[in-house]
Amino acid sequence: MPIKRTLEEAGLGFEIKSRTKSIYSIYNKMLKKDIPFEEVYDLFAVRIILNSREDEEKSECWKAYSVVTDHYKPNPDRLRDWISTPKSNGYESLHTTVMSPTGKWVEVQIRTNRMDEIAEMGYAAHWKYKESASENALDEWIKKIRDTLQNPDPSAFDFDDFKLNLFSDEIFLFTPTGDLKTLPNTATALDFAFEIHTQVGAKCMGVKVNHKLVPLSYRLRSGDQVEILTSPKQKPKEDWLRFVVTAKAKSNIKSLLKEEKKKIAEDGKEIFTRKLRSLKIDGNEANIRKIQQFFKFPSSLEMYYQLGLGKLDLNKLKDLKKEKGQLKYRGVRRKKSAKVGEIVTKVNSGADLLIGDSMENLEYKLSQCCNPIPGDNVFGFITVSDGIKIHRENCPNAIQLMSNYAYRIVKAKWTNADSIAFLAGIKINGIDQMGLVSDVTRVISSEYNVNMRSINFDTDDGIFKGEIKVYVNDTTHLTELMRKLRNINGVTTVSRIKGDQLEPSLTDSN
Repeated sequence: MPIKRTLEEAGLGFEIKSRTKSIYSIYNKMLKKDIPFEEVYDLFAVRIILNSREDEEKSECWKAYSVVTDHYKPNPDRLRDWISTPKSNGYESLHTTVMSPTGKWVEVQIRTNRMDEIAEMGYAAHWKYKESASENALDEWIKKIRDTLQNPDPSAFDFDDFKLNLFSDEIFLFTPTGDLKTLPNTATALDFAFEIHTQVGAKCMGVKVNHKLVPLSYRLRSGDQVEILTSPKQKPKEDWLRFVVTAKAKSNIKSLLKEEKKKIAEDGKEIFTRKLRSLKIDGNEANIRKIQQFFKFPSSLEMYYQLGLGKLDLNKLKDLKKEKGQLKYRGVRRKKSAKVGEIVTKVNSGADLLIGDSMENLEYKLSQCCNPIPGDNVFGFITVSDGIKIHRENCPNAIQLMSNYAYRIVKAKWTNADSIAFLAGIKINGIDQMGLVSDVTRVISSEYNVNMRSINFDTDDGIFKGEIKVYVNDTTHLTELMRKLRNINGVTTVSRIKGDQLEPSLTDSN
C-alpha cells in the first residue's frame, strides 16, 4: 500500500483500520440527507490512527493528510477539519474523501490515539483515566448539561431542546477578541449572546455581525464574528422565544421573564394592599377572590401583575357594596357569546326597525354577510324559510338580491335605538409603543354607554395589529368612537370589521 510505505518513510507511528458502511446506515443517510445512493461517499472508509505526542498532534495529522492527497486526488468539497475546531461533544478528526484507483470514492479519517479514544468511548471514559487538554472541553460540555438541569423551572420541553442541540450540525463563531464559540447551525444572534453569559443575553439590545448591525433574530453562519451590544435598561421580551433555538437561551429567557413578572406582581400587591386599606376593605382571601372575579382575572398573580404595570384602576372598587370591611359582590352570570352584528339587549322592541311600505314593526333577523347596525342604510329581504333578513344597502350581496329577487325586497328604516346595544368589530393598526393598550381601553371606557367585550393585540417587529369588539347603539355612535381611537398617538388606521371584509378606514371629517 503506497500510503503505508510513505508514512513509514516519514517516520510516523500509525495504525490503519478500515470499515464498510452497513446497508442500514446507507439507507438512513440517504433518508436524512435526501441524497441518492451515488452521493453516499463513505461506503468504504479508511482510518489512520497516529501515535503522536500531544504537542505534535495537529502537525502530524496534516502531514498524514498531505501523504494521502499526494497519492490520491481529493474531493475539495469533502474536507472536514474537526482538529482546528473540535465539535462541542469533543470529537476531533480530519476527514477527506479521495478517488480510489477503481473509480470509487473512499473516505479517509486521520486522528491520533487520544482523539480515537474520545471518538470511540466518549469524553467521560477517556477523561477517567487520562488527563489531557480535553479536560477543559469536558468541563464546558458538562456545564451546559448542568445549567439546563439546574434551571429553576425545568421541563421536558427544555431538555428536548437540549437533546436536539446536542445532535444537530454545528457552526463555529468568533467573539471580537477571537474566542471560538460553537452553536447549532440554526442559531441566531441572540443565541450567541446567551452563550456568552446569561446577563449578556438579558441585556442584549443589538448585535453586530462582521461589523454590521443586524436584528437579534439574524441567523448566524459559520465563521461570523459576533459583537454583542448591551444596555442596562434592556429587559428580556417574550417575543424573543420565537426565534432563539438553543436550550440555554430558551430556558434562561423563560426564567428571566418569570422573575420579572414576579417583581412587578410584588409591586402591584403592595399597591393593592394600600388601596384596600384606604377603601376600608379587609385584605382577606375571600375579598381578594371577589375582587379578582370583579376584574375577571384568572389568578391573583395576574391581577397584581396588571396592577404593577399600571393597567388596572382600583377606583372602580368604590362602586362595590361592602359591610364592615367585607365585600358583597357576587359576580355576574356570563351571557351567551354574541356574534358581530347581533342584538344584545332589546328594551323597546317596537321602536328599533320599521319594515315595509306601512313601516310596521315586524320580526326580522340581521344578515351575517354584512352585519348591519342601527344607523346603516338597510333593506329587508323575504327569505323562503327564515323570515325577513335585514341587509345593508352596500352589502356585497345587495346587487344580486335586488336584480334577481326584486319582488322580495321590502323597505326598512332604523328609528331611535338608544336602548339597543349591538356588537361591532373594530380593527386597529399602528406603531407599537408603551401604554398603547391602556390608551385604547381608556378611550373606550370614557365613551358613554360603550362596553368592550374583547380586545386582542399582536405585535411583530414594532408593528401592532388589534381587534376590538364593543357594544354600540348605532353607526353615529361607532363612528365617533373610531374617530377618537384614531387620535391616539401611534394609531395609523382604524377600520370597521364587516364579516371577513373591512370597510375603508373611518376618519374625522373635520
